[in-house]
Amino acid sequence: MRISSLAKGLSLEWFQGNPETEVSGVTADSRQAGPGTVFVAVRGGSADGHLFIDQAIAQGVQVVVAETLPAILQEGVTYLRSQNSRRDWALMSANQYGRPAEELVLAGVTGTNGKTTTATLLYKLFQALEYRSGLVSTINYKIGSETLPSTHTTPDPGALQKLFAQMRDSGCSHCFMEVSSHALDQERVAGIPFRLAMFTNISHDHLDYHGTFKAYIAAKQKLFNDLAPHAVALTNLDDRNGRIMVQNTRAKVRTYSLQRAADYRARVIENTFEGLRLDIEGEEVWFRLPGSFNAYNLLMVYAAAVELGVDKYEALRVLSSLDGAEGRFQTFYSTDGKTAIVDYAHTPDALDNVLSTIHDINRSVGAQIITVVGCGGNRDRTKRPEMGKIAATSSDMAIFTSDNPRNEEPQAILDEMMAGVAPELKKKVLVIENRREAIRTAIRLAQPGAIVLVAGKGHETYQEIKGVKHPFDDREIIQAEFEEIKSRN
Repeated sequence: MRISSLAKGLSLEWFQGNPETEVSGVTADSRQAGPGTVFVAVRGGSADGHLFIDQAIAQGVQVVVAETLPAILQEGVTYLRSQNSRRDWALMSANQYGRPAEELVLAGVTGTNGKTTTATLLYKLFQALEYRSGLVSTINYKIGSETLPSTHTTPDPGALQKLFAQMRDSGCSHCFMEVSSHALDQERVAGIPFRLAMFTNISHDHLDYHGTFKAYIAAKQKLFNDLAPHAVALTNLDDRNGRIMVQNTRAKVRTYSLQRAADYRARVIENTFEGLRLDIEGEEVWFRLPGSFNAYNLLMVYAAAVELGVDKYEALRVLSSLDGAEGRFQTFYSTDGKTAIVDYAHTPDALDNVLSTIHDINRSVGAQIITVVGCGGNRDRTKRPEMGKIAATSSDMAIFTSDNPRNEEPQAILDEMMAGVAPELKKKVLVIENRREAIRTAIRLAQPGAIVLVAGKGHETYQEIKGVKHPFDDREIIQAEFEEIKSRN
């Protein structure tokens, strides 16, 4: 491919070199740069790619795209100046693979909570309806029935466009993907022609990256601002920022709600650990996912499916048969009547939603509730005391423990969580740094019939400590404890 083809449709200034130079691909990682690749210098949070231009050239790169060109331009190298190298990296990556997203019906979902469940349910729904589909999610990537490991919620532009190309080449017609605020801010999805964009909700998260809640909202809003007029923007009217998300979109706006008039309405009839009975647009349907937060997810999936042309009765029929995403309110039962729930809740709002659901279901039973929870290291510190407060307030007992401490000291994180606990509640909080021991302790202290919530990691199968990912799965520990209970009975 010629560099002129790779740069087609981009506003780049040519400073030196030959537009007919043959190239094989594009990268923003100097470690992957070499003969035939275009090196795009991107300014990142931890490193500035402009500092690695000379290294890339020394490795054989002949084409460089940068926002600021070096003072001395080397002979035999083509230099192009960009106004936004992140965006141009995404557009060039799309050109490299022949703009595969244009041949897929793409639906993206953004918001603080619910993205994984929504995208996964849509993927499962369309697969069940025999539309070969793709999935880009926090848990994994899917190309039809093939599963690939997930590296990021939303991959970098090169990896994402390669995924789209694999989906196209394997005959996929649809793709459902989570779109993170980081990806939107970093232009990873620039130029992608979403047919449908969905908003779940927005609450406290990622302020370590975005700095302010306003900036976090603005990043999410980009998904809707960039939609084409023929696209659909589907938003949650029950979230106070639901209208704000779509205020500048050119797309057709459609709304959903459990509490007010909207294009799509639902009402919770019954809520149990086994699932939900909902009235969706006059149809009473049983679903396998519990919790009012899942009522929103299910309603949005139903609305999205209808907007994408699925018959509403077919959408409800298939949805009623589906399980949710891995590690999202995943329930386990012991032989002595204890219930353990594993959930990815790692934000104050998500933790509050899960505990509220447990209380709603538990209201008539009055069982003991024990919550095991931690906060990730090298992430938004301001949510730690809030997480501690919610766990202590809404549980009979709370155990604070490690959750991917990364490069921070676990005890320092736990101290910040404890700072949010009112003095009169501290007596019902235990601090056990070792997560394995924390889960075991919770189960062993639980009375028969008790509910143990293990929050924060969900589907994850590792514990990241000092830059090393150690094998670790909350669900395996729970199952081992329950097997021990079974063997004793």
